[in-house]
Amino acid sequence: MKMNRTDAWRTTSLNEPRGYIQPQILEELWFHTGTNCNLRCPFCFEGSKPGDNRIEFLTLADARRFIAEALELGVKKFSFTGGEPFVNPELVAILDAALEQRPCLILTNATEPLMNQMADVLKLADKPNPLRFRVSLDHPDPSLHDESRGKGNFKKALDTLGRLHQAGFGVSIARMMLPDEDSVAVDQSYVSFFRNAGVPDDITIVKFPEFHLPGSFPNVPEVTETCMTRYLGAEQRALFMCNFSKMVVRKNGQCGVYACTLVDDVTGYDLGPTLKSAMKERVMLGHHRCYSCFACGASCSEGV
Repeated sequence: MKMNRTDAWRTTSLNEPRGYIQPQILEELWFHTGTNCNLRCPFCFEGSKPGDNRIEFLTLADARRFIAEALELGVKKFSFTGGEPFVNPELVAILDAALEQRPCLILTNATEPLMNQMADVLKLADKPNPLRFRVSLDHPDPSLHDESRGKGNFKKALDTLGRLHQAGFGVSIARMMLPDEDSVAVDQSYVSFFRNAGVPDDITIVKFPEFHLPGSFPNVPEVTETCMTRYLGAEQRALFMCNFSKMVVRKNGQCGVYACTLVDDVTGYDLGPTLKSAMKERVMLGHHRCYSCFACGASCSEGV
């Protein structure tokens, strides 16, 4: 179901009041650096690939404007996603500016674009605030990872993970969840690789369910107001990313503030040109990925 702000926004297909989140605070601001990527992963929920311009490169000027506004609102952390952020030619300069103000997290496939800029990246360890890297390692089986990301890319990503940790940066990984998996056992399967790379056994592993491709609308249950109050308490509702974070997205030459990191394929979730205006907007949980947040507790955030 496609959603805009006047059609099917506040009610479900059965005309029930749709579940929603009224944002309370801006703790984490995400920046989408662009959907251009050096890899072409068939499962990418951003649809990223080489030369892709669905979401345009974030500029340093864009970032500076929103960093300043976010600081006025009390933001505690800046985070960056893509595409592959290190394909963006201004990424290191953007990180340099952001790290002057707050801790940062960046999501990366940790292959050539990052490896080729490692000398400049290592200098960021001297900034006033810490930088953390989340590296994509889809499966604890290198052959399954490389099946989608390209031969040898598991080893490249793992080696880069180890080098970043040894340089003093915080590190974590992201992986895909399998249907009916034993999550504890799957996480444990990474430990031997972590040890080989020289990183702690217990680094954070962020697990993502199937989000489907951008622009797809799989048939999932709709989240109603009753669902939100019957099955979730106030503390659980507060953990929805749209309660405490927003994402800056550049399309058609201008930036908009989207409700979260997972809904940039639906224009209805563009909540306006400024953070102040976006924070006033009630976020209706009508995107199919909103159901993943409701049912699985899915989140791109690692906390602040």
